[in-house]
Amino acid sequence: MAIFAATDYNVTIDATDFSDHLSSVELPVSVNELDTTDFSSSGWEERIGGLKSGTISLNFHQDFAASQVDTTLWSALGTSVAVVVKPTSSAVSATNPSFSFNAIVTDVKPVAASVGDLAVQQVTWPVSGAITRATS
Repeated sequence: MAIFAATDYNVTIDATDFSDHLSSVELPVSVNELDTTDFSSSGWEERIGGLKSGTISLNFHQDFAASQVDTTLWSALGTSVAVVVKPTSSAVSATNPSFSFNAIVTDVKPVAASVGDLAVQQVTWPVSGAITRATS
């Protein structure tokens, strides 16, 4: 896969595919920087990478039907859920990697809309543990 338009992201939460209810997904990953500057650093700051962390941000189209967005997220509040994100719904490969991790459902927004707007639920959850990038 080369440069592509984001039209087919595949996102599962606790093995339930929510791709048909999502309008955006973001998985920022970062590393803490640790200062290792000492007197022999010739006046330059020196750093190394420390602990890694990530968050998952999702923008759902709200759905109150059984086993859909609201009931799934509401029942998961305060728990750890398995999340898998892929650039497309195709099989995992070198050009379609999967990112697998656990996230803590720290917030839900069951009601978030203005008059005439699409009912949505935007959430951001912290990743707990490692994010695994698979290519096969």
